[in-house]
Parts: sequence; structure tokens; C-alpha cells
Amino acid sequence: MGKKVLVDLSHPFGATSPLWPYFQAPQISKLHYMAKSGVLTQQITATMHCSTHADSPAHVVEGTEFTHEIPLDKYYGDAVCVHIEKPEWGVITGEDLEKATPEIRPGDIVIVHTGWHKYYGDNTKYYHYAPGLGRSAGEWFVKKGVKAVGVDQQALDHPLHTAIGPHGTGPLVPKLMDEYRERTGREVKDDFPEWEPCHNLILGNGIMGYENVGGDIEKVVGKRFKIMGFPIRWYMGDGSWVRLVAEIDEDDLNPVPDRVYKYGTY
Repeated sequence: MGKKVLVDLSHPFGATSPLWPYFQAPQISKLHYMAKSGVLTQQITATMHCSTHADSPAHVVEGTEFTHEIPLDKYYGDAVCVHIEKPEWGVITGEDLEKATPEIRPGDIVIVHTGWHKYYGDNTKYYHYAPGLGRSAGEWFVKKGVKAVGVDQQALDHPLHTAIGPHGTGPLVPKLMDEYRERTGREVKDDFPEWEPCHNLILGNGIMGYENVGGDIEKVVGKRFKIMGFPIRWYMGDGSWVRLVAEIDEDDLNPVPDRVYKYGTY
């Protein structure tokens, strides 16, 4: 056994963090700064559903747990990162998860790697055209009895299962409905009839969810490890920013370089 190391699976957070289509940009102001006060104090106004974060069940399912009610154990434990490659708008199914390697076990925290995290930024490819999960995957996770699910895409559901498509307050991007019809000859509502089915299935059954997983995820794809991604202790919270971190044997790391962001600090 080699030395245990920590691997950051979080995207940087800041005033220029990429945003889901209906969120306001983070506002970060300096209340105190060195020239004025001799100390630095910053004020942040932002949605918790920005950059790498956890969704709490109360975010989507009435009468379920808020952030302060969720045991810390839900955010820590044995994890596996499985690679499931899909094209634009591809759907990740229960069958895909059943075949994934390493094998997903009951009680696992499952990180689904599609490679889409490399497109993370203020662009339509990442937010509008990502592959994603739906009912089939959600039902599989519940039946398997996993502890939590994280994805390297924009949400726990396929974008066309969200308000980006014709659901909730959507479609936020109406042109995608026409584009889908032109590409497939079918209607979005026929192929994606439900609003966030995977969110509802997993969160409604006590399975935690992480969105926008990134950072150095490539170092742990195809591996087993420990993971931790704790929320702030927010009373009545619907979710929280997290620092998602893998703990893995140094000898098990994939030999890839550190990710360097064009924004952020490394």
C-alpha cells in the first residue's frame, strides 16, 4: 500500500463561475481591504447551486430533508468513479450502470464520469447538450441502494429533463426544442416527458446528489477510493457548495497532469 493522497474533484468557485441558465451571477464585494482596513473581508451573494455542489432532498421533493437534517455520513464513504461515454444528449441508463466498471456496490457513493467536465464553462455545449441521467438510471440507483450519486455534467438529470427543456419554468432555451426535432424527427416531450425524474427518485429515497463534479476527476476514473464532500451546516438549506475530495492510494492514481483552469487559482 502506498501513501494516501487527496484529490480535489471540485471546480473553482468565484465571481465568474459558469452558471446554469436561470441563475444570477455571484456577487462578491470587498467590505474591508488592505488599503482601507488592513484586513480583507469579502461578502458573497450567490445561489448554492453553483459550481460543485450538493442537492438536498428538499430542493425538489416537498416534505423531505433540508441540509441541516442530513447525517454527515451521507457525504462520506466508499466511492467508485465509473466511465460511461455518451454523445451529445445521450441518455445514461440503468443498463449502462449495471455494466460499468469497477462494479457499483450497495452503499457506494457513485461518481459518473462522462468526460463532459472538460467543457465546464460559460458555453452552450456544457449546459445545453450534455448527456445525462433519467428515470432508468434513477430507478437503478434506488434498487442498488447506493449512498450518493455525483455527475460531471450540469445536473443530476439530462438537460432535456430539466427547465432547459419543456419542464417547470421552461423551456429556458426554446430553440433546443426545434433543434431536437430537426435532429431526431421526434418531440422532446415524447422522449423526455418528465421533469427531473432522476432528481426526484434518488433524492426522494434518501440518496444524496452532487452536480458539476470536476477538478482532477481524471486521476480517479475507474478507481475505488474514499470520498468526502460536506455541505455547510445551513438550517433549512436546499443544497450547498462543497469541496468534493477523494482519498486514494498514491499508487492507484491515473497518470494524468493536474487540471489547470483558465479561471480560478490552479
